[in-house]
Amino acid sequence: MASGMNKAIAAIILAAGKGTRMKSDLHKVLHPIAGRAMLLHLLDGLSGLDLAATVVVVGDKREQVEQALDGSGASVAVQDPQLGTAHAALQAKDRLSGFDGLVLVCFGDCPSLTAATVRRLCEALDGDARVAVLGFRPVDSGAYGRIIADANGHVRKMVEHKDATAEERATDLCNSGVIVARSQHMWRLLEAVGNDNAAGEYYLPDVAMGAIAEGARVVVVEADEHEVAGINSRAELAAAEAQWQAFKREEAMANGASLRAPETVWFSWDTELGRDVTIEPNVVFGPGVKIADNVVIRAHSHIEGASIASGCEVGPFARLRPGTILDEKAKVGNFVETKKAHLGKGAKANHLTYLGDATVGAGANIGAGTITCNYDGYFKYQTVIGDNAFIGSNSALVAPVKIGQDAIVAAGSAVTRDVADGELRLVRGEQLVKPGWADRFHDAMRKKKAGK
Repeated sequence: MASGMNKAIAAIILAAGKGTRMKSDLHKVLHPIAGRAMLLHLLDGLSGLDLAATVVVVGDKREQVEQALDGSGASVAVQDPQLGTAHAALQAKDRLSGFDGLVLVCFGDCPSLTAATVRRLCEALDGDARVAVLGFRPVDSGAYGRIIADANGHVRKMVEHKDATAEERATDLCNSGVIVARSQHMWRLLEAVGNDNAAGEYYLPDVAMGAIAEGARVVVVEADEHEVAGINSRAELAAAEAQWQAFKREEAMANGASLRAPETVWFSWDTELGRDVTIEPNVVFGPGVKIADNVVIRAHSHIEGASIASGCEVGPFARLRPGTILDEKAKVGNFVETKKAHLGKGAKANHLTYLGDATVGAGANIGAGTITCNYDGYFKYQTVIGDNAFIGSNSALVAPVKIGQDAIVAAGSAVTRDVADGELRLVRGEQLVKPGWADRFHDAMRKKKAGK
């Protein structure tokens, strides 16, 4: 018989559980790792299989999962009531009506499962093997179900921890819950599963036990613990985040980025870094960041939704919010915040500035303390600053307003009307000078204080 990988694959992802250990109003599989729901990480990991269909089985908080899956191409089946994992998988049968191929069942709280591992599992369905299951050997086998197999990987028994004997619990080969079988066998075996167990539930491992009872061969393929361990608590979520971040840091450095203190840099799932990028300590990347070559990100900066061109310098203590675009060699310095701001080539905002809904021309200089006043409590407005313009320190640019090319705005100005090219705009109150007034004031106050 040909290898299982010659057949199409459909995936059933189980996500109907209540996830009570998370103690959250958010569905367990939607809790994020690196800013992305763990369910979406799983879908991305399986995308290399070119799946014929994907069905996500939902139950508790189904509306949240359905919303998260919008546009993913996955369909949804509902398990109500929740009667166990085998019962959950069976709810996908109608969605896969007419499908002839391999059916994979996995869990939405296992975000690190890869296409490569699933391929190995499917390839094990050659010869007379009817079911293939994925096992792993954790450091702490805890309450995992056990797989009893011989040295050749032929499964003799699968048992849930609560139903296992002491001898069976001593086995360190554990069940990940991931299973694959040909469609003509999967549905029949699922329908035959009973609930004669300690919990009175229909267990997915009993699919394998049903095949063994028929005299068919069931095989186990082993995977790394970190790839298949489920996430059921906040602590396990934090451990998965740490694992993902450690991998991403190693990947970034292998691809030519310098991380001064790697353990203090936090990436998003979609962060893109060029070569010769230097990242100083305590930098956090939110989603949607693209950084070109030869960029320096200084310490304690927070960047999300930003595109940074080659040769730019950001920080320290900078915050770049979504919609920020920095052209080549632009500079955003300490305690500068940007939002929907486009800084042209070589433009500089070095200190203590807010640029929101703004376009800053090439070579322009934004002085310390400058603010674009972009919001009136109801609407946002644009500020446009021309090439090589100079904005003096502590200026307020009240949008909508345009500052012309080569124009100068004097320090301390509140600009409410457009400034023409090459113009100086000075908006200050007249200075009052009273020689000797301060000396006379101090003398009077000292005498008054001494007389008390």
